Amino acid sequence: MTFSIRRADPARDAAACARIYAPYVTESWISFEVAAPDDAEMEQRIRSFGASHGWVVAVSDGEVIGYAYGSPHRIRAAYSQSCDVAIYVDRTCARRGVGRALYTELFALLAPNYHAAFAGVTMPNDPSMALHAAMGFERVGTYREVGWKMGGWRDVTWWQRIL
Repeated sequence: MTFSIRRADPARDAAACARIYAPYVTESWISFEVAAPDDAEMEQRIRSFGASHGWVVAVSDGEVIGYAYGSPHRIRAAYSQSCDVAIYVDRTCARRGVGRALYTELFALLAPNYHAAFAGVTMPNDPSMALHAAMGFERVGTYREVGWKMGGWRDVTWWQRIL
């Protein structure tokens, strides 16, 4: 599979990002959202987080096949040099290097302005844990039964990487 990584364009990429994200919301516990955002909401998120932290997309044959972004870690001022990161890849393109490429580009955007990146992985999710470990994240802890979704309590394991 051939693909490239570029900065996201809010108007151009919102619908594709919403399409990729929707099954993670509606068909799994991977995202703790319970309603998938529409194109307009996704466009606003890309505008906001893309400007403040960075949002990148992977493109193959003119189609967005995945995305990654940074966002604020917490609202207190002392956290301002830390950020959260998230990544979503079209399920048909999983395990083809898209996630690694997206994170590599995102980390390059984040590193000049942020010291540490954090990622929450809802359990179980072995592929995501493997990706984060491969990208240099260290497992730092688990929030037990922190979210209720799809008929059960879900744990979130937190990962950290110094940029």
